[in-house]
Amino acid sequence: METIDFIILFATLAFIVIYGTLKSRKNANVNDYIKGGNQSRWWTVGLSVMATQASAITFLSTPGQAFHDGMGFVQFYFGLPIAIIIICLVFLPIYHRLKVYTAYEYLESRFDLKTRSLTAGLFLIQRSLAAGITIYAPSIILSAVLGWNLFYLNILIGILVIIYTVTGGTKAVNVTQKQQMAVIFLGLITTFVLIFSFLPDDITFNKAMKIAGANDKLNVLDFSFSFDNRYTFWSGIIGGSFLALSYFGTDQSQVQRYLSGKSLKESQMGLIFNAILKVPLQFFILLIGVMVFVFYQFNYSPINFNPAAKEAVLESPYSSEFKVLEDRLKTIQDKKQVLANQFAEEVSDSNEPEVLKQKLAQLNSTEFELREEAKGIIAMVDEKIETNDKDYVFIHFILNNLPKGLVGLLLAVILSAAMSSTASELNALASTTTIDLYKRNKKGSVSEKHYVNSTKLFTLGWGIFAIIFACTANLFDNLIQLVNIIGSIFYGNVLGIFLLAFFITFVKSRAVFIAAILTQIIVIIGYSEDWMPYLWLNLFGCALVIGIAILIQFFTKKTDSAEGAGLEK
Repeated sequence: METIDFIILFATLAFIVIYGTLKSRKNANVNDYIKGGNQSRWWTVGLSVMATQASAITFLSTPGQAFHDGMGFVQFYFGLPIAIIIICLVFLPIYHRLKVYTAYEYLESRFDLKTRSLTAGLFLIQRSLAAGITIYAPSIILSAVLGWNLFYLNILIGILVIIYTVTGGTKAVNVTQKQQMAVIFLGLITTFVLIFSFLPDDITFNKAMKIAGANDKLNVLDFSFSFDNRYTFWSGIIGGSFLALSYFGTDQSQVQRYLSGKSLKESQMGLIFNAILKVPLQFFILLIGVMVFVFYQFNYSPINFNPAAKEAVLESPYSSEFKVLEDRLKTIQDKKQVLANQFAEEVSDSNEPEVLKQKLAQLNSTEFELREEAKGIIAMVDEKIETNDKDYVFIHFILNNLPKGLVGLLLAVILSAAMSSTASELNALASTTTIDLYKRNKKGSVSEKHYVNSTKLFTLGWGIFAIIFACTANLFDNLIQLVNIIGSIFYGNVLGIFLLAFFITFVKSRAVFIAAILTQIIVIIGYSEDWMPYLWLNLFGCALVIGIAILIQFFTKKTDSAEGAGLEK
């Protein structure tokens, strides 16, 4: 990185922190601090909802996902618009009518305090873990690639977020997320244009897509019903709908974003805005990953994108074996560049040279096998080193190919995304702790200022917890999958509780409480035993808690009726 990159990076981050602090430092009461005084317009709500979901993991992992596996991951988001429509029609009107601060307040009026507290507790567990991951994810990748100290980088990101989130609450989160999304959109569009400009002069966008298609990177839709395929049309529409319904409808980090809207209509419009834009945005991010793949058809790429892994191997007894693989890879890439140019010359809208297409696909298949061999060597050197390099693909491309200044901008995109999602999570964790646990169980009356200060202290506390978790976490598999796995383990259960509250009125609190505990235990066992792809856990958990609650209520009724009949005798 050059001096100009550091200037752009730190100037962008400093502006966001200072702007957020100055614009939102006055909060007279709890409503101002937790709901932003209900002043947010629909575009602020929409961008805030989007920024909360679009963490740094999205911009680090998603292009790498497309580079390795193609566009199929976009199916994960197909259920989102369906979920948003249901939330706008069912969830939002109830929240606004009751004037709740958190989603879980409603559960006490429908069931009881223990059900509200249990659901809030499930949220606090999974979201606090996610907050740590959203700090840790960019930190470990940037530290590996740039050589920065991981421990201090975790602390830096955490402190920057804590400063303006503690100071301004929800209003600070909302106003900074607009700036962060502007940085993110600018960075992504600039990157896409630059990747295309780096391709050979005769490679049009159509030819680039043909090359990607020849290697199965453009297979968007998979209509199979196989559980062996993690991302299919059906898992996206069904499992993705339940995940999005629970995330946007019951997760306080999202609920708090749209509860800050000026009116019910503004909140609904903000969510619809997000539903319209989210799938195209994810498609575009995946397309960037595909373009990076095309770029590396004409340029050399490392056998493993994680620099820490390569460094460890070269210092080990396996160094010579690893270098042999690198030499073989270079030979394959030389052949591949020649074939890619030949393919581009002969391909047209009406013609795809099948022989060249098959040869190019075969070379890429052989390259994949070499990369897998390299992962095996890395694993033998040190089991703790991450061999799965999907999360390193995009950052490697940025640092090695973008011009001066733009590297700083793209790093600002990654860190802005980390800050925006972490700020939302800390804000929601503190609000839930204050409203659902502290305030609800505190005896006696205290001032509004007391609860504002309490929320600030809880924000600080959760921020410190997230930093500690980030400093002790371990990276595994693909980060964007990790966050969704954590959500899927808890979300289905929480969604089922809310659906019971909204639609199945004869089920009472005791049945729901017992069912929720049993369901969470079963879902955790199901994930650990790999019963199904994680997306289906959302549907499974939701259906399970509803089914168990209905059964318990049914047998409880029969028992109560039998006991009542016995007393009458």
